Amino acid sequence: MTQERKALRRLVRGALIAAIYAVLCAALAPISYGEVQFRISEALTILPLLMPEAVPGLFVGCLIANLIGGAGILDIVFGSLATLIAGLLTYAMRRLPAWVALLPVVVVNGLVVGWVLNAAYGTPLLLGMGSVALGQAVVCYVLGLPLLALLRRRLPEKLLH
Repeated sequence: MTQERKALRRLVRGALIAAIYAVLCAALAPISYGEVQFRISEALTILPLLMPEAVPGLFVGCLIANLIGGAGILDIVFGSLATLIAGLLTYAMRRLPAWVALLPVVVVNGLVVGWVLNAAYGTPLLLGMGSVALGQAVVCYVLGLPLLALLRRRLPEKLLH
């Protein structure tokens, strides 16, 4: 396979990840947005463990989702950057056990999005951080880890990394 074809394949996969993330948030808007958030789309944050193009895909998907229904400009900027930073850290930690590599998703989003909720809605800071971190942990570990196991079994090795 040529380098151009590989690059195109990665671009398309990243775009698909972005689209799936944004559509899941929009389709599940009542639980994806607001003072208490539970984004099912965050289960996709396991994808940087499998492919580097997931990092920009998650960032763009989160950016689009936050444009659709986020908590204003702070969420658009800082919520999306939190997803980018967490994705980069997860990718950097991909050789560690998955449960460890997903910790940045829980911690970074808990801190940043919790702060955004405080600034946007007046949610008590520690309560916002804790609720976001708890929601992230549930989605990443209860939904994300089984998804990771399924993808590792089902995807051809040549599609990964």
